[in-house]
Amino acid sequence: MRYQVIAAVLAMIGSAVQAQTVDETTRPVSRSGADSEVSRSAVSLVSVTAPRNSLRPALRPAVTAKPEMLVPAAAQSGFQDWIKGFRTRALRKGISDTVFDRAFNGVQYDADVIRRDRNQSEFTKTIWDYLDSAASDARVNNGKAALRKHGALLDRIEAQYGVDKDIVVAIWGLESAYGTFRGSNPVIGSLATLAYDARRSDFFEEQLIQALKILQSGDVTLPNFKGSWAGAMGHTQFIPTSYQSLAVDFDGDGKRDIWSDDPADALASTANYLAKNGWIKGAPWGVEVRIPQGFDYTLANRDIKRMPSEWARIGVVDLEGKAVPDHGSASVLLPAGAKGAAFLIFKNFDVIETYNTADAYVIGVGHLSDRITGAGPIRSDWPREDRALTFDERIEMQRLLTAKGFNTKKIDGKIGPLTINAVRMFQTSIGDIPDGYASLNILKKLR
Repeated sequence: MRYQVIAAVLAMIGSAVQAQTVDETTRPVSRSGADSEVSRSAVSLVSVTAPRNSLRPALRPAVTAKPEMLVPAAAQSGFQDWIKGFRTRALRKGISDTVFDRAFNGVQYDADVIRRDRNQSEFTKTIWDYLDSAASDARVNNGKAALRKHGALLDRIEAQYGVDKDIVVAIWGLESAYGTFRGSNPVIGSLATLAYDARRSDFFEEQLIQALKILQSGDVTLPNFKGSWAGAMGHTQFIPTSYQSLAVDFDGDGKRDIWSDDPADALASTANYLAKNGWIKGAPWGVEVRIPQGFDYTLANRDIKRMPSEWARIGVVDLEGKAVPDHGSASVLLPAGAKGAAFLIFKNFDVIETYNTADAYVIGVGHLSDRITGAGPIRSDWPREDRALTFDERIEMQRLLTAKGFNTKKIDGKIGPLTINAVRMFQTSIGDIPDGYASLNILKKLR
């Protein structure tokens, strides 16, 4: 029998950074959709898995494992039965029996994939620690080297797709450390295990069907069909559905080969992805700004957009005290509340967000791209005396807020707009600055 695991509805990015523990279920390149509670998180205490190679944040609800999940041997029988049923469904969707049988030859239930899927919310990291890694000196220097080495290729990609090459390189740097860590898990085995699992079976079964279609198309051979534990593939970690929609054959060899040591197709595919989502060439993702004394912190809301010249009239200016150029409408983002760095963020922030909705990831990509092209570090201080809330503490915060009349709508451990608004209301009620910063100090006050 296929075991059942009761899980919360999908999760998302603000909460995990991982090296090859990416959550491909949390961005359109790697997911079917973002939960509204997390998709526009402005929280500083993002929950992240300890970084190894890739740096992709993602949120996961805690899940209590049933005993059979902990005993791989007990799961194998049900898994093999599931494969038989899935084979019928796959053939109905156009997969040849030859391709299917070859792809599934020797495939076994991978308990480690499920363990990693379940554990993504166990480790926490603050946004400043995340950014210290995302834009470390080593990552910046390697990005500059990649920009030089592949300069001619990147120039052609930029010219064709209208996407700034430094952003493409920054995504490459965070997703696979510039191609160094592309994942070594068999894509079919990982996706089959996740499709068999009850937590998000429909999503992963669709990814598995598309993976088989990729294999059937001849774009990749089975021995090379490797990726992350969750099925993200290649230099910039596409999942199968996004690959099918947006991958391109840039080098003209007849294959959309994002797995090759040659990154041409992968980098062009990433540029194509960003272009299709509305990238504005030459415009910033965001600009670090100074917030004036007496600022109404309720204005730091993603839904409140003004031209930078308008923000300047109330004192929101760049770090030199000048109005930020009018690149387009912008909102104020305070990823660490009133005590941390502040940014005016623009349309390109939203575009990067379609790749991964975690604010930490978007700022990481944007800041790394700035550093690669010569900008300095973020200049404002962070509240480094703070620590990230654990998953249990986030749950407790939501319970306490709701109990006190500041309804978070969900008790899921994800600090997104609903919880941030509840924190703001609580802060207002006690005379604190209503910056929505879900900190340990706020939890103590709630207690």
